[in-house]
Amino acid sequence: MKIIRFGQPGREKPGILLNDKIIDIASFSEDIGETFFEADGIRRLQIWVEQNIKTLPIVTDPQRFGPPFTRPSKIICIGLNYADHAREANMELPKEPVIFFKSTSALSGPNDPLVIPRNSIKTDWEVELGVVIGKKSSYLSEQEAHDAIAGFCLHNDYSEREFQLERSGQWVKGKSCDTFAPMGPYLVTPDEIKDVNNLKMWLKVNGKLMQDSTTQNLVFKIPFIISYITQFMTLLPGDVISTGTPAGVGMGMKPPVYLKKGDIIELGIDGLGQQRQVAI
Repeated sequence: MKIIRFGQPGREKPGILLNDKIIDIASFSEDIGETFFEADGIRRLQIWVEQNIKTLPIVTDPQRFGPPFTRPSKIICIGLNYADHAREANMELPKEPVIFFKSTSALSGPNDPLVIPRNSIKTDWEVELGVVIGKKSSYLSEQEAHDAIAGFCLHNDYSEREFQLERSGQWVKGKSCDTFAPMGPYLVTPDEIKDVNNLKMWLKVNGKLMQDSTTQNLVFKIPFIISYITQFMTLLPGDVISTGTPAGVGMGMKPPVYLKKGDIIELGIDGLGQQRQVAI
């Protein structure tokens, strides 16, 4: 199942994409967030859709896609999780996952504008696979991790490199600006993805291909990442884990290339849809 949310910011309605048609599921009377996931919402929604599909309205003009879920309790990111990206950043490949947070206020829709922060000179892009957690999870084994996954989504982990790397302290300052976490357009349930470890991923800036890789190149795989994080914190339903980016970010270019107003950023991952942001 591909779950979406559509409508103006703050007034999004839930829907699903079925046979390339957008189906309004507002009459399900639940939004897609922590309470939904905690109460086995994916399974209940699948059953409800099967029972009601003939009467559900088709949306011909969604106007805007919002994030496919409401604001999560945490956006957890994994740094340097592709060897080629670690090399281009001149950083050592980590022996354990590098964990950092991204403010949940950075969450935005997949095609919303990218707002370049005030005083920014090094705003950068990062195509990433996001994993959405479906149930409260602590101290999971790798074998238990799969059952904790509600679905997957596309994420552009925008970063302001000066804020992140040159202003001292933790990376969170360069990761958390408004609009720096566009997610969606879909939350895709695991049954729709044949092999999450072999998904093509790409990103273009102004039509030029910058990132071109596959999730096969993840250093730490998803079950290990989930298990590892739960040794240090409880994951709540709806939390998002962003699993890292491959080579091709602006910081790694020679000379570096950063985003400016008017730039168009397009990205996608097989099975998870595409995004398009215009920098303003």
